[in-house]
Amino acid sequence: MQGSFCGGIGIQHFVKEDIAKNEQQHGHDYTALSQKKEFLPEGFKITVWTKLKPYYEALLKRPIHNTSDLEQWIWDKTELDAVVGETFAWRYIQVTVDSSNQNAAELYHYTVQELYPRIAATENELHKKLISSPYLECLDSEVFFTYLRNIRNAVELYSASNLPLATEVQLRSREYGKIFSEMTIGMNGKQMTLQKATALLEETDRSCREAVYRKINTRILQDAEQLEDLFDELLLKRQQIAVNTGFDNFRDYKFKSLGRFDYTVEDCLHFHDSIAAEILPLVESINEYRQKALNLNALRPWDLNVDTGGKEPLRPFSSAEDLLEKAITCLSNLHPLFGKVLSIMKTMNHLDIESRPGKRPGAYNMPLHLSGVPFIFMNATYLQNDIRTLMHESGHAIHSYLIRNQRLNASKGLPSEIAELASMTMELLVMEHWDVFFNNKEDLRRAKIIQLENVLRILPWIATIDKFQHWLYTHPQHTRAERKAEWMKIYVEFNPKNISREGLEQYSEYLWHKQLHIFESPFYSIEYGMAQLGAIAIWKKYRENPTTAIEQYIDALKLGYTKPIGEVYAAAGIAFDFSRAYVSELGAFVKAELDKLLE
Repeated sequence: MQGSFCGGIGIQHFVKEDIAKNEQQHGHDYTALSQKKEFLPEGFKITVWTKLKPYYEALLKRPIHNTSDLEQWIWDKTELDAVVGETFAWRYIQVTVDSSNQNAAELYHYTVQELYPRIAATENELHKKLISSPYLECLDSEVFFTYLRNIRNAVELYSASNLPLATEVQLRSREYGKIFSEMTIGMNGKQMTLQKATALLEETDRSCREAVYRKINTRILQDAEQLEDLFDELLLKRQQIAVNTGFDNFRDYKFKSLGRFDYTVEDCLHFHDSIAAEILPLVESINEYRQKALNLNALRPWDLNVDTGGKEPLRPFSSAEDLLEKAITCLSNLHPLFGKVLSIMKTMNHLDIESRPGKRPGAYNMPLHLSGVPFIFMNATYLQNDIRTLMHESGHAIHSYLIRNQRLNASKGLPSEIAELASMTMELLVMEHWDVFFNNKEDLRRAKIIQLENVLRILPWIATIDKFQHWLYTHPQHTRAERKAEWMKIYVEFNPKNISREGLEQYSEYLWHKQLHIFESPFYSIEYGMAQLGAIAIWKKYRENPTTAIEQYIDALKLGYTKPIGEVYAAAGIAFDFSRAYVSELGAFVKAELDKLLE
């Protein structure tokens, strides 16, 4: 997941100290990575609004007499955006790495409650000044096209009445992570986080797996009412935000807010249909093979991760440090630059890999556009899935690094359809170099089977979550009973028919509670599916011509968000397409590769 926020505790001063300290200790020139400041003074700290306000006011009052003046105005605002963005990003990082850190929580709340509303209101005035400039049409369209498109969109969406609502939503939605961060279950006399407990679903003892599955879901059910209350509150506020901006529902508002210029609601509905028709049958055939191999009368949810040959779970690394070192080697073998990025992040302590109580669930890469070196957050469980997670977030990190020299901060503000292409492609490309993790050929074969099964399995789940959100936000007056019924209807539509959930209905009805995006980042889900298709296409090209595929992949990432989504995909040598024919072609390729491994 690619993080995006105006949030953090590592302010510009912290970042400069961090860079300088690491440069002194390790001899690397990290200052060459950071953005040079011309508008703000060196050592400037974002503390309170009164210290920040003069720089926004200076931009508001500055006269613009010609195109050159306008361009300089844009560059100065870009610098201000980078400093504010990095400050806010660090504050978000700090509350996710430790939900009990009261100082971090207070800084984050101040950011959201006090700084964000004032900045948003002032930025709207700056945006209006920009788009009303008589010199706007003289700007280079190649450089400023996507930037200006986003600015016009922001002005159209702005509503002063939404500022307090947006603040409330931002703060309340983070309660989801806090709730899950405090969930643990007891196994073998020890308490463990749900992330670590999930790893036990790979154990060969079926009764143990079932017990773990039931304990995890029973624990989540304990907070079901709290999560339902939270979602009801978020739904109400999001609907009001949409109404305040002239929309009938939050779905339509959010599509515009996300800047989905290059595809429509109808395209998403076609995506759902394509996945149901072309990918779901492939997943069902995988399940059929699994059920026969395990010699089961019925395949249950706790049977999906165990090795079909009855072997113990793969242990590809021994510690977080071992995972990181092997990941650097693996990435370097794919392309030297890829390993270099992760090495820099390691040296700068821009990684938090271990799972622990009080730490927010999930994983993300947080771009830090001022320093040029992003931050990776994840929860390692010491199983193969950690490789996929770290490679996914490394794809985001490498993307951030490749666009660090884009002068426009907006060109680094990647839409998810582009950002997730980088990460999901990396998951597949590195698979060709997994011998670093698996020196035994049989283990390597098993690992690849797991990876390719997940490539296909994730697509129906993505369609489920996206379709459910379309219903949620176009039926804002629904009751909880109606919500539960609609969830089960959609879930059954995309859930493989040969997985038995008999007697598990109480869990199935609330499975959507596990999806962080529904609470924190609504509608941020289908992008994973679109990017997964793109990733498969790039991997297919890599299998045919590795050198060309890597070159085109890097070329596409370097574009950042300077081109429409379709053009970025084209630069990678693939199509931005989710028609049934294209989905069928890509699904068949993955299934054929999987079948070769199963022979």
